Amino acid sequence: MAHTHNHNHDDHHEHHLPELRGTTLFVAILLNVLITVAQIVGAIFSHSLSLMTDALHNLSDVMALGLSYVANRLAKRKPTQKQSFGYKRAEILAAFINASTLLGISLYLIIEAAERIFTSKNVEVGGEIVMWLAGFSIIANGLSVLLIQKDAKSSMNMKAAYLHLFSDMLTSIAVLIGGYLMSRFGWFWVDSVLSVGIAIYLIVTSWSLVIGATQVLMQFTPKGIDLDKITERLSKVPGVKNIHHVHIWQLTDHEIHFEAHVDCADDLKISEVDKVLDEIRALLHHNFHIHHATLQPEYRVCDDKSLIAHG
Repeated sequence: MAHTHNHNHDDHHEHHLPELRGTTLFVAILLNVLITVAQIVGAIFSHSLSLMTDALHNLSDVMALGLSYVANRLAKRKPTQKQSFGYKRAEILAAFINASTLLGISLYLIIEAAERIFTSKNVEVGGEIVMWLAGFSIIANGLSVLLIQKDAKSSMNMKAAYLHLFSDMLTSIAVLIGGYLMSRFGWFWVDSVLSVGIAIYLIVTSWSLVIGATQVLMQFTPKGIDLDKITERLSKVPGVKNIHHVHIWQLTDHEIHFEAHVDCADDLKISEVDKVLDEIRALLHHNFHIHHATLQPEYRVCDDKSLIAHG
């Protein structure tokens, strides 16, 4: 059964990393730089807070895409003596930074919009400028969304960037409608209300991503993993008396690691112990989709036999 273990470790490393095309991301970044500059200038001239909200969101898109590109390149670097895991966590870190940035920007814009609403600052907003720039943003963001849609399905990092772009396309539609209402009816209060609405939407879309990335960075047990079920199954392997001191965590979006002490029922030869451990690895691979297992075999060792170590 030894070949199963080698197959798990050698063949499963690379195919999960999405192959991001440099040109695709560069085009998406360039489009968002253009939108951001145009909207910031337009927001200053039109006095529109909702357009500035959209511009800052677009700025975070540029950051998101740039970080995603760098993180994906880093994640492909080979491990070294100083970085034994390489830079595999770079993508998770990028997802956390991107989503956290959105949360921060959103809270700031809610405060700004609330100040306008509650101090009755009925600022006259240039509705037509808002409409034109929101329209440009919808087209450019729509193109960017189509460019990275495929990559977003297989990476938490690229999903963060995709969410930035997709939510900005939706918010630009709201800003376009707001621009029309301000231009046609002079309802300038719509600008602040839209800004708050967009910001709340961004908080909702970012929160789950921040939590997900935090759970991976904190090495929590991955979602969908039932530790009791796993250890119960592994304890039934012939030659195994007890499984304890279990640790299970995610290194990346897809790479789950398992670590445990294995109490052997008998005083076995090393070659026999290897057969038991190989069977455990095969079970983890086929039944629970865990492809990296570090197992410490023991026989009559006086230690804490708890499933989770408390020391």
